[in-house]
Amino acid sequence: MMNDQAIWDKHLEQYMKQTIRVVRYFLLALMIIYLFFCVVSLAGILISELIANHGVLSVETIRDILTDTLLVLIILAIIRTLFISNGFDYALAFLEIGFVVLVRKLLLIQTTPEEAWLILVLGIVSALLFGLIILIYHLRHRWKMESRALP
Repeated sequence: MMNDQAIWDKHLEQYMKQTIRVVRYFLLALMIIYLFFCVVSLAGILISELIANHGVLSVETIRDILTDTLLVLIILAIIRTLFISNGFDYALAFLEIGFVVLVRKLLLIQTTPEEAWLILVLGIVSALLFGLIILIYHLRHRWKMESRALP
């Protein structure tokens, strides 16, 4: 028979799981609404710039649009992580988010001589993250092929 403390712990655990699930769905709804507004804003900026400049975009405008697009990718990746239950996939998703955040930071940094070392370090770290992501996808593909080959 279960004692009162064990029953209390079981009910508390169920309550906490339910609370976390509700908070997760609330966060998911907020992120989807935020994503919608980001995409609408990005589309509005792109269309207005294309109309104003007769289809020709300046490098500065392209950079701004690219950084906004990378923000949308970050939000999409965060939303995707809310659906992941596997720890390995969760870690890989955060590697991908980190890579996109670093690339966005590299685009936002002004290219002045004072920022040269920071740009170099961020570039090396983002290249290492990209290589690690590619390696993990390659290893995962190989593991799937090996598991299919086993009888």
